[in-house]
Amino acid sequence: MFDFLFDYDDPSLLGAFWVTVQLAIFSGIGSLVWGTILAAMRVSPVPLMRGFASAYVNFVRNIPLTVIIVFTSLGLADIFGMTMGAPDDFEAQGFRLAILGLVGYTAAFVCEALRSGINTVPVGQAEAARALGLSFSQVLRLIVLPQAFRSVIGPLANVLIALTKNTTVAATIGVAEAALLMKEMIENEAQTLLIGAVFAFGFVVLTLPTGLFLGWLSTRLAVKR
Repeated sequence: MFDFLFDYDDPSLLGAFWVTVQLAIFSGIGSLVWGTILAAMRVSPVPLMRGFASAYVNFVRNIPLTVIIVFTSLGLADIFGMTMGAPDDFEAQGFRLAILGLVGYTAAFVCEALRSGINTVPVGQAEAARALGLSFSQVLRLIVLPQAFRSVIGPLANVLIALTKNTTVAATIGVAEAALLMKEMIENEAQTLLIGAVFAFGFVVLTLPTGLFLGWLSTRLAVKR
């Protein structure tokens, strides 16, 4: 009954899920970095930085991810000629553009989760640090952000789990990840429910351990106030 899972080798089932894992990992790292920068800008004393970060977050959060992913392909690649270092390799180009779109979208949610964590840090700590002569960037890096990250591990876990599931949108620009393979298998096999169940189980395997681990980590590293 499961022969179609092992005979379908172009691309393979494990290969498609490996692409999904890579999309999630690279996009997750990029989202954490860009989201942290945006959060720092949102609490910055510089009005221009605050305005840019606020506008970016509010704008991106209200655009469907599919639109962003399609724009990275049709807009950045086809219209503006952005090849992401792979002018002749369309598969690699699509993969990198998908990561760019996922990072740009997910970073807005990382920013808001992290900003809520920044708001939990007592203002007196930052004021005391400034009184000792630390600059804004030093206060943020040494005092505020470490506590903020510890207090929002749970919300960040939800964002990263959502990112893993959102990688399926990359199929819209031809990235050979799990959702694209599932679509092709359903078109070629008469076992829609079974195929759907297999891929659903695959995503549970990817996301459930992550959620459990980060939930444990959130409890372990919770800031005691």
